[in-house]
Amino acid sequence: MTIPAFGLGTFRLQDDVVIHSVKTALELGYRTIDTAQIYENEAAVGQAIAESGIERSELFVTTKIWVENLSAEKLIPSLKDSLFKLRTDYVDLTLIHWPSPGAAVSVKESMQALMAAKEAGLTRQIGISNFPIALMKEAIEAVGVENIATNQIELHPYLQNEQVVEFAQEQGIRITSYMTLAYGQALKDEVIKAIAQKHQATPAQVVLAWAMQLGYAVIPSSTKRENLAGNLHAQDLTLDREDMDKIHALDRAQRMVSPEGLSPSWD
Repeated sequence: MTIPAFGLGTFRLQDDVVIHSVKTALELGYRTIDTAQIYENEAAVGQAIAESGIERSELFVTTKIWVENLSAEKLIPSLKDSLFKLRTDYVDLTLIHWPSPGAAVSVKESMQALMAAKEAGLTRQIGISNFPIALMKEAIEAVGVENIATNQIELHPYLQNEQVVEFAQEQGIRITSYMTLAYGQALKDEVIKAIAQKHQATPAQVVLAWAMQLGYAVIPSSTKRENLAGNLHAQDLTLDREDMDKIHALDRAQRMVSPEGLSPSWD
């Protein structure tokens, strides 16, 4: 089992907006959809998938367990509720969305509960999200590195998270980049715009191609058909070494997602 390199994110999209986004994306050829319990859009995503008529076996669906559901007694029931909303018997990937605040639930407990969900056939793969190195080590100790498919983290040209990436890749854990376009800030960057012009591409395609060439999976979101289509073609763009070096030089450790009470101690 592998993590697809390219998919659709649904963060901050709800109701008719997310239904339209998912349906449009599926029409265009997307087959990977990322959601989460806290997004409160699993039912809408499930409706969009059902109405698309696409076979479940053709899709790769990810959801994430919210912090309130990380205990052994709550995790599997919460995942079953997610499956009900998504109108499916299983998801392809389930992640711990954020580490338990204040370690109220240990990484070991939540990861072993997630492993039990995998063994029960509720999810094909399991993984983590927003885990720094110390907590990645705890997750590995809990279930074995071979059972951790990915660590989904904020990663974009302005926050390249190299220590976390290096450790994960050394362990064979795939990095999934979220917020890859830096809330749109990267699309206005003059360096990225120049690279886009050079390749007759869009700035979004450049940034997404950069991330995928580094081996990361990406899950950009959009509500516009034109942008959804354009993002999809990032898979066809190859940047040269000079392009990659210029984007690498943009790193300024600018974290855009740091929820109070949730964020761990980052490397």
